[in-house]
Amino acid sequence: MQPCTTATGRSSATGGAAWTGRILSGIVVLFLLLDGGMKLVPLQVVTDTARQLGWPADPATWRALGAVLIGSALLYAYPRTAMLGAILITAYLGGAVATHVRVGSPLFSHTLFGVFVGVLVWGGLLLRDKRLRALVPLTD
Repeated sequence: MQPCTTATGRSSATGGAAWTGRILSGIVVLFLLLDGGMKLVPLQVVTDTARQLGWPADPATWRALGAVLIGSALLYAYPRTAMLGAILITAYLGGAVATHVRVGSPLFSHTLFGVFVGVLVWGGLLLRDKRLRALVPLTD
């Protein structure tokens, strides 16, 4: 059986796994767009949290981070650039985890939250992209 290919010749998943991956990815994208949007404004909660984490409360810094996050989420949402988006989101989340480790935040609720989101990012992509499943065979 040949893999399903799109009009551009790229391999895409079909069936229940693909839909599960799309839904998971959609939830992640919505969350990241909301988080990035809050940083673009920036809301007072963003400024307060920045101070607590030892970051400058400078609105320009948070607007830049919001733009990076929104751009990465949009790249992840578009199938042709989803892999690049996942890599950029993973890097962004790594910085968030490092920040929480540095200030001694609670492990499961704060520090590992970025890891949990990263698992959802890559899990959603794994389920919706046959090329990635070929690279990371989890089952025989």
